[in-house]
Amino acid sequence: MSSRSETLDPDLAALRDQVRAAGAAPLVALTPDEARERVSGGDVACDGGPVVREVEDLSIGDAPGVRIRSYDNGASHSTLVYAHGGGWVTGDLQYADELCRHLAATASLRVVSVDYRLAPEHPFPAAVDDIDAAVEWAMALANGDPVFVGGDSAGGNLAATAAQRHPGIAGLVAIYPVVDHDPTRPSYRHHAQGFPIGASDMAWFFDHYAPPEARTDPRISPLRAIRNDHPSTYLLTAGHDPLCDEGFAYAEVLTERGVLVEHRHEPTLCHGFLRSSRISSGVRAARDRLVADIARFVALDRSPSAADPQSPA
Repeated sequence: MSSRSETLDPDLAALRDQVRAAGAAPLVALTPDEARERVSGGDVACDGGPVVREVEDLSIGDAPGVRIRSYDNGASHSTLVYAHGGGWVTGDLQYADELCRHLAATASLRVVSVDYRLAPEHPFPAAVDDIDAAVEWAMALANGDPVFVGGDSAGGNLAATAAQRHPGIAGLVAIYPVVDHDPTRPSYRHHAQGFPIGASDMAWFFDHYAPPEARTDPRISPLRAIRNDHPSTYLLTAGHDPLCDEGFAYAEVLTERGVLVEHRHEPTLCHGFLRSSRISSGVRAARDRLVADIARFVALDRSPSAADPQSPA
């Protein structure tokens, strides 16, 4: 067990054991379409989230356009452009629907969830381009209100790259994000057979998304290209996650650059835990902490006199 993890949440441990006992084929043995079907089937493990007054599916940009889903509870003062997880290969607008509803209902955010193109049919940088288009669209309609960018897992990767490339972004929300391509960190070794993803699963995702020679590109490994003008960042890491150590490294480099960082670590939870809210009371409690954190983060005073960066890293 990693020094950054504690005993896995019992409900998640029971789910892991149930999945492994069922003998399902590993992710790496699936085709992308089969993996997408499996991930979509996991939607039943998420609770529905609260009712939001306005939820609208739209297409933006030039035909055929980028599909988005806008959530607005009528009290929004800021916009969050959000990219779902799924390893750049799986996931859709339903993947993060629950979290987007909570953020719109609780955090006074208009949430713009992006149905970016997926690999391998649309490899890097197609997803990056789609998030760029959504950010530019949201900023054009913001009327001076703050625009944040966020996402989980691979979506956290896309959000982190957008945060470094779009001047005027008010802040980044990165939930157990991919921020590097280095599988030699200790958390990759400790959780090589991790649930729901391990080291071989991450390799499968990367291999479908981008060739090895492209992975030093800062749009794939944003940890390697952090500038001093990087926007304020909220980061969440999970103890039972191959990506845990790169998340801590990301917080450390951001702090060294003088960036305001709020870093919450959940030592008993695993990568992708938000997808198990119907199953685990521990996940629901962590989700509620996350939503409260983001509500506070988007309301922070961002003047030069604001509080010093802080992180548990």
